[in-house]
Amino acid sequence: MNKYLLSAATAAVLALGVAGAANAQQRAAAAAPAPAGAAVTGIGWADIEQAEAGSAAYKTAEAQRPVQYKQYYDQAETRRQQLAAQLKPLYDKIKADSALPNPNQASLQQQAAAIQQIENAGRAELQRILLPVGYSQAYVAEQIEGKLQQAVNTAMAKRGVTLLFKPEALHQVNGAAYNLTSDIITEINVLIPTAVLSPPPGWEPAQVREQKAREAAAAGGQPAAPAPAPAPAGRNQPDGR
Repeated sequence: MNKYLLSAATAAVLALGVAGAANAQQRAAAAAPAPAGAAVTGIGWADIEQAEAGSAAYKTAEAQRPVQYKQYYDQAETRRQQLAAQLKPLYDKIKADSALPNPNQASLQQQAAAIQQIENAGRAELQRILLPVGYSQAYVAEQIEGKLQQAVNTAMAKRGVTLLFKPEALHQVNGAAYNLTSDIITEINVLIPTAVLSPPPGWEPAQVREQKAREAAAAGGQPAAPAPAPAPAGRNQPDGR
């Protein structure tokens, strides 16, 4: 997602190079140094994750998802409460047994293993219940990321920035003169005002598609056909499940 941003090491080297070239030009032209606090043109930084989360498409989807996917949230909460009720007496017993003067360590280990098994199975079950919610989140994210590079390019061009840093590449910045995050949010909002909330049937997140492709390659088979691309941004579609 952030391939177009410079790593901290590369950015530092390039920044030194830019600064050195600028100093050489200034000496050659006998130009006066820039006043204290003046912004250096051509340099900027942006928090891409913050830009995505700050976009209108992301915020709208986050607000609509609990309504459209309410059945999955409710089902997961009901099951969570059932698991909690199932585990409570087990927790109480192992706590009481462990407080005995001479606790049976073998029994405690068996109880702990049983509790761990129920917890692991419960987490896996809750993840399966909420899988449609996770797919919706991934689908919206991929739609926004599909416009991200263009949004960054446009924001950089408008601000005259040719060198863009990640936040972790920065040591200290005074003021907001170099921060392009809000500019990128503005451009994302132009390119994708809203996102489609529900993926089409058979769609899978990029991480799942890539994993299946690796498994197919390792097995010597043909790579799986690519999944449908995210639909063009528009009005959110009904869940249809």
